[in-house]
Amino acid sequence: MSLRVLRISDIASTKRSRGLLPVSPATIWRWVRQGKFPEPFKLGHSITVWDVKAIDTFIAQRTERINQWSK
Repeated sequence: MSLRVLRISDIASTKRSRGLLPVSPATIWRWVRQGKFPEPFKLGHSITVWDVKAIDTFIAQRTERINQWSK
């Protein structure tokens, strides 16, 4: 089993690139501080990543909430 990871540039969107989520890197970091988004971990001094499964779970939970509201 291998752990798949994403960097902030893969998750957040900027003017130059589209990320997995339509929010800025600042929003991702704010959500992390507020406990609303999965915690990242360090692979090295300047390499911060997130577990893909944690991000998928985050998105699935939000999708589930939206589906419940629309019923």
